[in-house]
Amino acid sequence: MWGNPDHLAELNRIVKETIPDPALHVLIAKTNKEDSTYDGIDWGGERVAEEIADEVETLKQQGRTVTRFSITGYSLGGLVARYVVGILRQRGFFENVVPVNFNTIATPHLGLPRYPSFFSSIASFLGPRLLSRTGEQFYCVDKWSTKGRPLLEVMADSDRIFYQALEAFESIRIYANAVNDRTVPYVTAAIEVEDIFASRASNGLEIDIDENYPHIIKSYSLPPVPPPTAPKPTVLSPSWFKRSNPKSKRTPFLPPFLQFPFPMNILLYASLPLLIPIFLSLAIVRVSLAARSSRARIRLLESDASNSQKLAHIIAQLERQMEVAVVDLMENEGGANMQADVESVVDKRDKPLEGKLEDQPILTPIQRRIAASLNRLPIKKERAFFTNTRNSHAIIICRDVQRFEVHREGAGVVRHWATSLIL
Repeated sequence: MWGNPDHLAELNRIVKETIPDPALHVLIAKTNKEDSTYDGIDWGGERVAEEIADEVETLKQQGRTVTRFSITGYSLGGLVARYVVGILRQRGFFENVVPVNFNTIATPHLGLPRYPSFFSSIASFLGPRLLSRTGEQFYCVDKWSTKGRPLLEVMADSDRIFYQALEAFESIRIYANAVNDRTVPYVTAAIEVEDIFASRASNGLEIDIDENYPHIIKSYSLPPVPPPTAPKPTVLSPSWFKRSNPKSKRTPFLPPFLQFPFPMNILLYASLPLLIPIFLSLAIVRVSLAARSSRARIRLLESDASNSQKLAHIIAQLERQMEVAVVDLMENEGGANMQADVESVVDKRDKPLEGKLEDQPILTPIQRRIAASLNRLPIKKERAFFTNTRNSHAIIICRDVQRFEVHREGAGVVRHWATSLIL
């Protein structure tokens, strides 16, 4: 969301450095960037599928034939990638091309979960309204199919082409930030229903980091009885201000570019009651205008007769023709395994983890069904562990190493991704 191709520069550099094979051809998708990311996972996927088709045709004209295919998506891009492989399967792309690696990094596979906090409730309310079609799909409030199911649920349906395309890949590997990802929390990036790291990170969770790939968790274990947690510092107390000290080992209160030494940090905090409303007002206006433009683009796309053969329309036609059969399948055959998995997931959730309730997400029944279905796939889950940061979402892919030195800490994760690719 709000991304651009430059964010993937380090992935591009490191994978070419790791695999110096002239047969490797890397395409960085460029059609979805900035405000166009508001237009939905489906329309974003259609654009990327066209990019891939054009690139394959260009290579063909150069005398090169694509025989093996891998795809990696970061954040929203991971959901777009899942949609793209459905389009490619529907078009017969994989009849002559082998699907090899499917990877996602910090992708909200379950959508964006809600937490029992005021700010999370506000985000859940405003997100679908301010982020256009993508926001509705993030929070699973869209009625994408003709039967009213949200897109993320349809994409996790084992009877649908998206799921079938995904399970055809030789390797499915997903990367998730175990802690400090304020944008895409662990549960949705790792397709889990409990956040054991949030409950235990400060209560004695034992973590073993891979010595060859810094910040990749090799193993972890839960202690039988966690020790008591230290109380949070009182707001505006000396210990509270210390949290913003760059030399402190604690998570900084503000991002690096807003961390100032004493007494400038006091002046900054004193200005926050004025600065925050101004910033929020400008952000809401900016997002609202972008969402309005997005909805106008979507209306044009949907009214264009040439788009009648897009995957969304094809699936809608199938659902209209087979509505009764599909309902029976979901209730009797296809739904039986999913229901059993959901009951198993709920049974686990009924045994609460040690820790604070506000650390755990409030997953909807739809999100639990999505998790149950996707976890039947042979997914290899990798967990990244960045502790001394406010938000690890950008660090995991070294998103902007030119402006933020801390983003270089994600190089170990990116190298792990590159060396794990099946050639």
